[in-house]
Amino acid sequence: MNLTLHVWRQKGPADEGRMVQYEVKDVSEHASFLEMLDVLNQQLIGRGEEPVAFEHDCREGICGSCGFMINGDAHGPMPGTTVCQLHMRHFKDGDVLHIEPWRSRAFPVLKDLVVDRGAFDRIIQAGGFISVATGEAPEANLIPVPKPVADRAMDAAQCIGCGACVAQCPNGAASLFTSAKVSHLNLLPQGQPERFDRALSMVEAMDREGFGYCSNHAECEAVCPKEISIDFIARMNRDYLKAKAQRGMKTPLQT
Repeated sequence: MNLTLHVWRQKGPADEGRMVQYEVKDVSEHASFLEMLDVLNQQLIGRGEEPVAFEHDCREGICGSCGFMINGDAHGPMPGTTVCQLHMRHFKDGDVLHIEPWRSRAFPVLKDLVVDRGAFDRIIQAGGFISVATGEAPEANLIPVPKPVADRAMDAAQCIGCGACVAQCPNGAASLFTSAKVSHLNLLPQGQPERFDRALSMVEAMDREGFGYCSNHAECEAVCPKEISIDFIARMNRDYLKAKAQRGMKTPLQT
């Protein structure tokens, strides 16, 4: 198939950036979207031009580094799919595709489709841990966990930190990501000692990074490649408000 691509090109954080049009011909319908970009980059290199910078690692839908916008949709048109697992058979010959990086004040563009998602790392550092002794793994039945609780914790732990939720949210909120990281620990017995401190610390870290506030558009859930539920946001908010109440602190709505 033949495609017309409008790709965001930006040399660096200080550059204004612009959309540049490219024609890509004879693309196999069996190729992944990233493989199609590989073909484009080979053409650009052959002409002595700068290839398009984009992130990737596992190319198996696990690491989340491949994300960008395709025609206004984070990770493209297929639900529950990362860009690296999106195949060209889902597009038609002659399609025009607009490819842009995540758009968020908290995710500054580094080059072309590559953004700095270090804000996510700092949110995790604020509370994504438990204070248990390290060493040998405890016996599996020592701390019984009901299967529904374990399943729910695993649902939250599926988050790969790709940033699609932020990019798609009209407010640029990181609530789905943060709530998943809070909840997968707060649901388990091992996470109870820091439960409320964790919610407080991670939400405050999220706010410091400049993400917007969640207003329940649910766009984040719609584009999440792991289909994480916005129910976790409600759970995080409950723990956050309880932590505030325990400390007699004002919430953002009270200030």
